Amino acid sequence: MILRTAEWSIFAVVVIMLSLAYYLIQPIKSPNVLYLPAGTGASIIAYLHRAGLDVNGIDRVLLRFFGYPQKGWIDVGRTRLSKGDFLYRLTHAKAAMTEVTLIPGETREIFFRQLAERLHLDKKRLDAAYEKLAPYPDGVIWPDTYYVPVGITEEQLVRYLVGGSLRRHEELARKFFGIYNPKKWFRYVTIASIVQKEAADEKEMPLIAGVIYNRLRKGMPLQMDGALNYGAYSHVKVTRRRIDRDTTRFNTYRFKGLPPYPAGSVSLAALKAAIKPAKTRYLYFVKGKNGRHIFTKSYSAHIRAVKSVNK
Repeated sequence: MILRTAEWSIFAVVVIMLSLAYYLIQPIKSPNVLYLPAGTGASIIAYLHRAGLDVNGIDRVLLRFFGYPQKGWIDVGRTRLSKGDFLYRLTHAKAAMTEVTLIPGETREIFFRQLAERLHLDKKRLDAAYEKLAPYPDGVIWPDTYYVPVGITEEQLVRYLVGGSLRRHEELARKFFGIYNPKKWFRYVTIASIVQKEAADEKEMPLIAGVIYNRLRKGMPLQMDGALNYGAYSHVKVTRRRIDRDTTRFNTYRFKGLPPYPAGSVSLAALKAAIKPAKTRYLYFVKGKNGRHIFTKSYSAHIRAVKSVNK
């Protein structure tokens, strides 16, 4: 009787081992590059399941035997591999990372051109993913240095950039105002985007913001070149011809009020200036010979400042 029990125990172990071996060689389809959030093996398996991968409770248990899951972007190497290989790579594989930087004031159009060239991605797919995920055509992606894996897809990259940036916007809004109202918040971002492009440095930002609010209150057109440096025109000098021909709401010489959305990315300093502008009566400014601006309260004083600069 004891021998039979031992035989059955051995048989059961063999069956389990064979079943496990069979399970581990089953194929699974996966993107080349995966994002793993920080968390337990159970939470990561749940995350991957929600993302559409064929993983389940068995994988959650097995993952413990392979080690601790990585976090962040990982390169699993292939799109088709066995369950065992896949679970191993979740705990051991790491992606080759590439550094990309969005500087304050740069537009999404230019940034995406750079991303497409550097990461060998399709710009049209980047644009399509952005339009699907972002609430505004520009000013959403937070200027920062990002580390992204080689092999990431267009949608994965845009989801990463937009998702993280929107969380950043919400955090800042709650810090400044206690609540997050996207429409009101991105009005400040729109003002900040003009400040970002107009100011000579951070010290000037509250003064530039003050001029914007003073002109808005008086119903005056902003008449600021920075707004016209939107999209593909990020680095294009604003000329008289351009002002005459541009029919968009970014032409603040032609239209009163603010543009419909930000003209580019904004720094924290520009945002602070837009939220808390300098309290002055300035309505005009012109760039002086030293690169900083001369601020004036009246048109006649502004003309004198312009003449002094052009001497």
